[in-house]
Amino acid sequence: MKKYSYGWILKFVLAAILLGIGIYMFFAEQVVYLITGVVIVIFSLFRVVPLLKTLNKEVLRTLNLIEIIADVLIGGVLIYVAATNKFENSDLWANVYRFALAFFFYARALVYFNSVVFFDEKTEIPKFWAHIISITVGTIIAVWKDFSYDTVAMILLIVSFLGSAYLGFDGFKGYKNYRNFQLELNEGKRKADGERTQREIEDSLDITIDKEDDDRPIVN
Repeated sequence: MKKYSYGWILKFVLAAILLGIGIYMFFAEQVVYLITGVVIVIFSLFRVVPLLKTLNKEVLRTLNLIEIIADVLIGGVLIYVAATNKFENSDLWANVYRFALAFFFYARALVYFNSVVFFDEKTEIPKFWAHIISITVGTIIAVWKDFSYDTVAMILLIVSFLGSAYLGFDGFKGYKNYRNFQLELNEGKRKADGERTQREIEDSLDITIDKEDDDRPIVN
């Protein structure tokens, strides 16, 4: 019998929420700043324990910890100024947002390349190119004077569409497995009911035959 779960319900709900937030962010400057700060903080904090436990050199642990602390502070500042509505009509905080993002991408790539080149940290090809992209994005944001939340909002909208599609498809597969389980369950019940009915018929036939045998006259 197929395995099933009710996780598809949560995936459908999360897909709808993610899509709704993505669309809303496209039209709300303050929400873009807030979500950016939350993403930076979560990305930084969730890496702390696994990263520090798997780095073999103290200098690498120190270097990565400094980066994580700086990212958490940046994310915290973005969350604070967004929650207190300081971003509204403020060129100062718009520039803070711009350079905070530039620092986040650039610092991540800088720490990575220092670890690989100077401290012999092993790596993989996809990870290498991902950090090439990271340092490029950080540089572009730093020198792009017209950079604004609109660009980030568009990127987040695309990501939300992709994430919603992924969750929706995964939820669809989960729901399909659940319905197949229900089908097998019902077919098994019908089969069991059929076997029980057939057994009842056979039992009734046996009773009828036995009764007829009892009523038949005995010839000596």
